Formats: sequence, structure tokens, C-alpha cells
Amino acid sequence: MQPLDWPFRGTEALAAGIVTPHRLRTDFELAHRNVYIPRGARLTPVTRAISAWLWSGRSATLAGLSAAALHRTAWIDDWLPAEVNRPSRDKARGIIVHSDVLDEDEVCTRDGMPVTTPARTAFDLGRRKGLITAVIRLDALMHATELKAVDVELVANRHGGARGLVQLRQALSVADGGAESPYETKTRLVLVGSGLPRPQTQIEVLNDWGAVMARIDMGWEEWKVGVEFDGAQHWTDPAQRTWDIDRLAQLEARGWKVIRVSADMVRNRPHIVVARTRDALLTAGCRLRQRAERGVVGPKRPNFRN
Repeated sequence: MQPLDWPFRGTEALAAGIVTPHRLRTDFELAHRNVYIPRGARLTPVTRAISAWLWSGRSATLAGLSAAALHRTAWIDDWLPAEVNRPSRDKARGIIVHSDVLDEDEVCTRDGMPVTTPARTAFDLGRRKGLITAVIRLDALMHATELKAVDVELVANRHGGARGLVQLRQALSVADGGAESPYETKTRLVLVGSGLPRPQTQIEVLNDWGAVMARIDMGWEEWKVGVEFDGAQHWTDPAQRTWDIDRLAQLEARGWKVIRVSADMVRNRPHIVVARTRDALLTAGCRLRQRAERGVVGPKRPNFRN
């Protein structure tokens, strides 16, 4: 049985003799009209994007989350629909069709497919309702590419009447490509939203020989205060737990105070994260304002469910 790259267009595979009608019916299933995937296969954001592009007859430009997926952005849920941009508004289940006018320099090619550039993709994603989600997506796109906020601003200035520009600029003001997970983004926004100084991300700590011995998620190198988000494996995996203890001891030996944060703390007790971080900064000599300011992401406790 000859293996097939998938997804693929059924009519093309039949015409090329790569697959028989019987095999097409039994071994594959429809993702979209004339677009097939192996029976029981699970679509990823990338294969979902390719399927949508093939559905369009290779005529559409991948946009939004599909463009982000082709730019190798992480943390896109598999179940989210594909997105394409094309003049025709034909509908298909699992595909969102946009009909925006794209300038020539807002489209590039990835894996042989036209996609919106990182800057245009950020312009589109950052304007969608939900500021926290917008920042998470901008962080991920910046982390995956060399995208800078100024690149997105250039696109925004070109489309001055577009909806959602206020939110986009708010999101850009706090976006940081150093975030390596959505919860790192949320943790950072808890700190910034409370009025604390904006932290650096991915701080490298060197050993006695000048080699990197640890990388701290975020913090303030001047005061040697770090904040790290620990996923479930940090609490449940014994080997990971032992490694974390040794690493923390090494950081403390070099004068660092590290506040460890869990998903539950970010979701339900962000005030604890802020209080512990504030105390550590004050102890280290940081002169903080007595009254927390209202952060750019909203009140002292932003809504992380948007």
C-alpha cells in the first residue's frame, strides 16, 4: 500500500493513480469537500490549515490562527477552526472565511502556501475581542518568529479605520516574545496589572565558569527576584521535583529569590502571586509605589477567562 501525504484532494489522487476508488472510500475520510485525511486521523492546526487551503482549490490565503500555525506558533488548540482569506464567501464546516483586502506585502509563502505575514497575522489576532487572549497569541507569534511590535504598528497605521485598534495597541504594549506558555503570559499580566514594574523574560543566570546554569521565566535582574510558572509536571514528577529543588538551591546560592507560581494561583489567587512578588522586591531594595496603579490590562485582578 503506497503511503500518501495528507491531507490531499481526492480527485487529484485518483487521476494520478495514487489511490483507487475503493481505497479512497475505505482508508480515508472527508475533512472537507474533496479533501481527504486518513480515517480516524486527528487534525492539528497545521493539517487543518492545509485542508482548508486545499478546500479553496489552492486559491485562498491562510489567515488568522491558520497563518499563525504555519508560522509555527505554539499553543493553538486543535479544535479551533481553520481560517482563510478569499473574495468568495463560500462556507464550509470548520473553516472561517474572511474577505479582507490584503496588501501585497502582507502576504508571504510558507510551505508552498500563501499566508498572511507575521505582522498582518498579529494585526488580525490582536484586534479580536478578549485582551488577555490577544496578548497570549501575540506572545506566541513573537516567540515563534522575529516579529516586533513596531512591525505590527506599521500595519495598524496603514489600516487606521479598522475595528479593534485600541485593544491591539494595548496588547502590543505588554506583549513579550519571551513567554513560553499561555500561563507565563498570564502570570506576567498579573504582575503588570497590579502596578509592579514590568519584568524581563527568560533571564539567563550564569555559573562560576560563565555558562548558563538556569533560565528564569521572568523577573528583575537588578534585584535578583524571579517568578516562575510551574506546570503540573513540576509538582507530580519526582525526577522533575528533585531537579527543581537542586536548581532552586543553586539560584538561591547566587542571591536569587524565586517565587513559584501554579495554574491554580494564577486563576484563583493572583493576589498571592502579587503579594509574594512585591514583598521579595521590597526586601531586595526595590522602591515600589505605595499605591498599585491601574495596569494597562485592566484592574488589579484582570479577567483571565476572556
